[in-house]
Amino acid sequence: MGFIQRLRAIGPGAMVAAAFIGPGTVTTASVTGARFDYALVWTLAFSILATIVLQEMSARLGLVSREGLGEALRDQFDNPIAKWGSILLVVAAIGVGTAAYEAGNILGGAAGLETITGVSSTIWGIVIGVVTGALLYTGKYKLIERALVGLVAIMAVSFLVSAALIGPDLGALAVGFVPKIPEGSLFLITGLIGTTVVGYNLFLHASNVQERWSGPDELGACRTDTVISVIIGGTITIAVLVTAAAAFPTGTEITDIGRMAEQLRPIAGPYAALFFSIGLFAAGFTSATTASLAGAYATAGALGWETDLSSSRFQSVWGVILLVGISSVFVGGSPVEIIVFAQVVNGILLPIVAVFLIVAMNSETLLGEYTNGTVSNVLGGIVTVIVVWLGIRSLLTVAGVI
Repeated sequence: MGFIQRLRAIGPGAMVAAAFIGPGTVTTASVTGARFDYALVWTLAFSILATIVLQEMSARLGLVSREGLGEALRDQFDNPIAKWGSILLVVAAIGVGTAAYEAGNILGGAAGLETITGVSSTIWGIVIGVVTGALLYTGKYKLIERALVGLVAIMAVSFLVSAALIGPDLGALAVGFVPKIPEGSLFLITGLIGTTVVGYNLFLHASNVQERWSGPDELGACRTDTVISVIIGGTITIAVLVTAAAAFPTGTEITDIGRMAEQLRPIAGPYAALFFSIGLFAAGFTSATTASLAGAYATAGALGWETDLSSSRFQSVWGVILLVGISSVFVGGSPVEIIVFAQVVNGILLPIVAVFLIVAMNSETLLGEYTNGTVSNVLGGIVTVIVVWLGIRSLLTVAGVI
């Protein structure tokens, strides 16, 4: 398959990008840019590489074994304690976790539409939830994929144009790719990694590649899709950080991501604010859709249920996740601190899922000749060690030990 044909095959990877560019990502990147300018851009560069490494493994697992990650983990252990412990971890950390994220997804998307239209975010939150549910209920993977690919394109244009209009300092941006850890930044470093290298995306990707490709002969197209999509997604996140870094004085505390577009208006003009609001809506809608799907794939796979989009059990899982998000609009807003903390928690849980993935990728029973080679294991190990170290440091920081 030629390169142009591979570009046309982009889809499952774009769904992964759609999943990790949510309101939580927009919030964390905005908070980081406002507080530390361009100093932590290198964190996102690392996150892009780390995501490519892990998502390639996840996609290869699904394409070759024809199993989702939840199913693979369920079948990996003969010991009942290890087996049910892994199932419990998946259901608790992924199923319940995606339900918690869903609130931020819907509230964030609604905040973007409220800024554009002036209509209450409560109304828009309900609309986003209902439309998301209708899209998923169709059970048509191609329709869902195309909708998300289109919204990722809208996000890319919106946030990149917003960043260009604000006029970033290109010299400072280039220096930001040099690793350094400013005092007080470790919490946000972990959060930035947690916004990009998302544990539940590993479950989503292993399952959705099976909807697009039929087997290992198409690994080339699958890898192209993964690499290009993750780079585009990471670039969007960098654009959000750059927008905040260029717009606000160093050390600015952002307390309401839904109002950031209004804060941009007097600084960068109405168009920058409009594009940022459109991007925020697209981020919320795409993440609301993919978080529901990921939670359903992970939970159903781990419990041994059918993972077909039309399965009633599968639909019941994403339905519960979506209802949690819709109900959040009646409770109230989502403070920036809570969203950022949720991203940090994801960064702490990620190493556990990454270790499980690497174990599965070395199973000849599962993958035969397509098991990890030395390079894949080394890269995966390096990524896992780094996120483990950051997770431990963040926990110790929160606990006041360091």
